[in-house]
Amino acid sequence: MEGSCTCGAVTYKMTHSSIFTHCCHCTWCQRETGSAFALNAMIETENLQVSGAVEEVVIPSHSGKGQTIARCPTCKVALYSHYAGAGRLMAFVRVGTLNDPSTCSPDIHIYTSTKLAWLVLDPSVPILPESYDRKAYWPQASLDRRLALLAKQPR
Repeated sequence: MEGSCTCGAVTYKMTHSSIFTHCCHCTWCQRETGSAFALNAMIETENLQVSGAVEEVVIPSHSGKGQTIARCPTCKVALYSHYAGAGRLMAFVRVGTLNDPSTCSPDIHIYTSTKLAWLVLDPSVPILPESYDRKAYWPQASLDRRLALLAKQPR
């Protein structure tokens, strides 16, 4: 899958399928995106080839640990983030920046306790009021990829 910012100064390619795709309906994501939710495809940063320089902006997060957002320095579109949990080893790619966002549908809807009331969700995708236990929802291959990634994390 490939994507870019609006002006095309930064392009990227995901060289592997995503580990898992979250559709987060928390009020933090709503505020950050200016929309009803954030749709992020999680992938190992090593499987994300970026062409062009990005501008990194650190913003607060609900966890209190913050997140680093990679934006195009020209058009300022957010392309992906790094969260404290896996740090720079994992990228959360903004699905809306893919050339064809329809190829990356959500695997789960989270924090739906604050979902906007007018938004109707597909009941075939898990819908959870808050967060969740990975082992209950992720395929084994995704769990294995996450473990391999975390084994690379400096201690």
